[in-house]
Amino acid sequence: MDLFVDRMPTPVGNLFLVWEGDWLRALDFGDYEDRFHRLLEIHYGKYHLREAPAPEPILEALGAYFEGEIAAIDRVPVKTNGTPFQREVWKALREIPAGATISYGELAARIGHPKASRAVGLANGSNPVGIVVPCHRVIGANGRLTGYGGGLDRKRWLLEHERGNVFVSPAGQ
Repeated sequence: MDLFVDRMPTPVGNLFLVWEGDWLRALDFGDYEDRFHRLLEIHYGKYHLREAPAPEPILEALGAYFEGEIAAIDRVPVKTNGTPFQREVWKALREIPAGATISYGELAARIGHPKASRAVGLANGSNPVGIVVPCHRVIGANGRLTGYGGGLDRKRWLLEHERGNVFVSPAGQ
């Protein structure tokens, strides 16, 4: 599979952006390059990466997200490979409101598999498009931050960034 790669500096480090056509296929942190290539191979089999600037709508949306327009990531078109269950989990991740967190068990219940919190955790960890498919919004049942492919410091930063930039209207307004 022929894919394209670009790099983008952000407040949480450089990102690898893998795209094809208008679709974002993968996103990972620059200091996790080995994992990045493993995930690409798992999701896309044999692949070839060519350096090229990412499509402007993807760059603009990600840039806007990091500048505080949190909902901008909702505009990023994503196309990933994965099992039907993984894609169901990833779709549900995109439905978690910015600034909110839920547990793996709550996410499992939302997709109709209330006893599948471990499987949801595995699907969450296999997400090839972090940040845009916001796996950082899933936390432990005890309310604590749990594993994140980019590290807990990044997960904490992303959640604080979203909470600090999401307007929540008072009840009744």
